Amino acid sequence: MAKETKTTTKTDAAPRKVNPALMKPMTPSKELGAVVGTKPIPRTEVVSKVWEYIKKNKLQNPANGREILADDKLQKVFGTDKVTMFEMNKHLSKHLS
Repeated sequence: MAKETKTTTKTDAAPRKVNPALMKPMTPSKELGAVVGTKPIPRTEVVSKVWEYIKKNKLQNPANGREILADDKLQKVFGTDKVTMFEMNKHLSKHLS
């Protein structure tokens, strides 16, 4: 007889709790506002809008997809001409209050 094993699915797991600090509307700086807009939005939406901007303007390095090649607007936010996707959030947090 074959031994039955139970696999867990996402529906079996407890619902993931969202950190309320991530959902608090933050006001973007003037530099970041040029990319995501100037009205207060949650940090999660800021990251989504920045990724949308990066993809729309084809700013991911084709040789290394983890690198973002900043255009003029993003250079003002990042302070450099390229960052990795892991460094991006550190730079974005400096532009949110």
